[in-house]
Amino acid sequence: MVEVVWSEPALADLDAIADYIALDNPDAASRLVQQVFRHVDQLVAHPPSGSKLPELKGWRYRQIIEPPCRVIYRHDSESVYILHVVRSERLLQRSVLNKRSKEPKK
Repeated sequence: MVEVVWSEPALADLDAIADYIALDNPDAASRLVQQVFRHVDQLVAHPPSGSKLPELKGWRYRQIIEPPCRVIYRHDSESVYILHVVRSERLLQRSVLNKRSKEPKK
């Protein structure tokens, strides 16, 4: 089993998505955040279970989908690092992931 480490930017991403949804439906925003955290918690036992990112070649980054969100992460033998949360229709740019994966670990 591994530890899940959320980056500050990933938490801010999720917060911004929830804030936008809450403008029309606060209950739906709250449910989404709970579902995302539940889904991410499953990575503790199964870190490589997420799918590879279709827009990026290689194995370093993975994603889990909790509509309308994509949770982007990478893992090693001890930790899962949650790097980015985006709307599922958005494509990612490698530069954003590279920057976030180099941020200091807490």
